[in-house]
Amino acid sequence: MPIKNIAGKIIGVIQLVNKMDNTAFNKNDENLFEAFAIFCGMGINNTSMYETAMKAIAKQRVALEVMSYHAIAPMEEAEKLEKMPVPSAQHYNLYDYNFSDFPLDDADTLKATIRMFMDLNLIDAFNINYELLCRFLLSVKKNYRNVTYHNWRHAFNVTQTMFCMLKTGQMLNILGDTERLALLVGCLCHDLDHRGTNNQFQMKTMSPLAELYSTSTMEHHHFDQCIMIISTKGSDILCNLTQADYEQVIGVLENAILSTDLALYFRYRGRFIDLTKRPDVDWSDDCNRDLLRSMMMTASDIAAIAKPWEVQKKVAEMVASEFFEQGDMEKETLKIQPMEMMDRDQKHKLPNMQVGFIDAICLPVYEAIARVSPRLSPLLKGCQQNRAHWLEEAEIKQEQQQQRRLEKHAGEEEAENKNKDSQESSTS
Repeated sequence: MPIKNIAGKIIGVIQLVNKMDNTAFNKNDENLFEAFAIFCGMGINNTSMYETAMKAIAKQRVALEVMSYHAIAPMEEAEKLEKMPVPSAQHYNLYDYNFSDFPLDDADTLKATIRMFMDLNLIDAFNINYELLCRFLLSVKKNYRNVTYHNWRHAFNVTQTMFCMLKTGQMLNILGDTERLALLVGCLCHDLDHRGTNNQFQMKTMSPLAELYSTSTMEHHHFDQCIMIISTKGSDILCNLTQADYEQVIGVLENAILSTDLALYFRYRGRFIDLTKRPDVDWSDDCNRDLLRSMMMTASDIAAIAKPWEVQKKVAEMVASEFFEQGDMEKETLKIQPMEMMDRDQKHKLPNMQVGFIDAICLPVYEAIARVSPRLSPLLKGCQQNRAHWLEEAEIKQEQQQQRRLEKHAGEEEAENKNKDSQESSTS
């Protein structure tokens, strides 16, 4: 009798010869034999699938091993950074909400990040090996792609804002050591391996990432990349934590990175705003603290909107440039019309779009966190000032557009009059 796999293909044959009681084979024997053949087919098929799965797992392990080797910064670079003197936070202006990274080179951004770990007492509190920290930071920097905006510099600026909120904003009085460590690492890693395109683009192109994660696609990928770096020997800065602290840090870290998805921000913002309006809010409650950390991540992620006008305008242009690059790909590859903020042909509307972004996303979160601590209010003030600047820019753009329309209309009239004069002259 044939042995068949799940697709009905014959993969073997069973033969029975001579019953032990020497009687003839009957219909019952035939039915039992057929059931046994089916059972054998299932067993062989499952074994084959198991072998295929084990090979796939082995290949994955090899791929991860190779990837982690190339993703982790060389030890020589870590040793070089380890020997560099680290200036004070005042030297880098890290305590100021108006901080700008523009004057700093890449080495300074790394040293400034080390200073943040030092001033938050995280190195001593969690017995973090200094060489591991240097290699971890270099590895994080290495795993940011050279895209226009969502790169290492953006991650560094987000981290500085979180540091400033903790120190200058006195959020240290609310959050514990493990939360501070998770938030700082979360800010550093929140956009790891960003491709310069958003979640919607991943879904539209049916990318492998979209197949892995149907929601918060890029944010899940950023977290996975973070865990890969933290779990790799040589950059495992959490290796000396107790099991309890490690589990808490990873839990807070995952929530922190996923909370940078604006879709989640919109989902939970209302609850947070209501919470901050209560005079008796209990920040020792785990749910309230989780909500607070999530909003702090969003506030840090969009903090460029609260920087001095010269910085904000330059950053906004970088963000718009990255958006336009995605819009160009949507036009050329997907043959679809991108949304207005992604459409290069609509770049003259940037000031109005910035005002809309501030009103819809930025002001609500900054107004809410300013109620948590008045020392966070500079973020709100900076955001309000930039809104006024963008309104002025919008008015200027509107006047320029109106002037162009008038000039175009006048030009068309002049051409029309010349055409009439020419026709009359020809008739004469």
